[in-house]
Amino acid sequence: MKMQRRTLGTAAAILAFAMLSGCATSPPAPVSIAETAARTPELSTLSKLITDAGLTDTLKGTGPFTVFAPSNDAFKAVPAATLAELAANKERLKAVLTYHVVPGKVMAADVKTGNVKSVQGANLGLARAGTFVTVEDAVVTKPDVAVTNGVVHIIDKVMLPPTR
Repeated sequence: MKMQRRTLGTAAAILAFAMLSGCATSPPAPVSIAETAARTPELSTLSKLITDAGLTDTLKGTGPFTVFAPSNDAFKAVPAATLAELAANKERLKAVLTYHVVPGKVMAADVKTGNVKSVQGANLGLARAGTFVTVEDAVVTKPDVAVTNGVVHIIDKVMLPPTR
């Protein structure tokens, strides 16, 4: 009887530990696009620019939006003169950032080859071959990041909208 209690006690302790461990390692609940950018180290440059452009509240809004989010490495490839121009011209910065946003929620598997209109107003060329997705000449390096107000796809280039 004493051995049986010890075994049950040990089993209960193992089960409790497993349950608590599962809770501690479960992924965090999805948050908005703006909050996801702020919490994702590889999107820290984008997060700062979202704030600078005054788009934080919009990207925390209900959406849904699909954001093609340039990584920090993508921003490092942009010429310094272009980044300086964007820093000095909030309207141009806002246009560049909203060019990376499409209304609605488009998961990578749902991408159809063709043009979609960006929030900025210009068309973006999307293409998919198997699991390989591109937007303009940028490659989606991390698709389908879950957010509460749409979806984020991390891309390897900063796209500049056509000038009018």
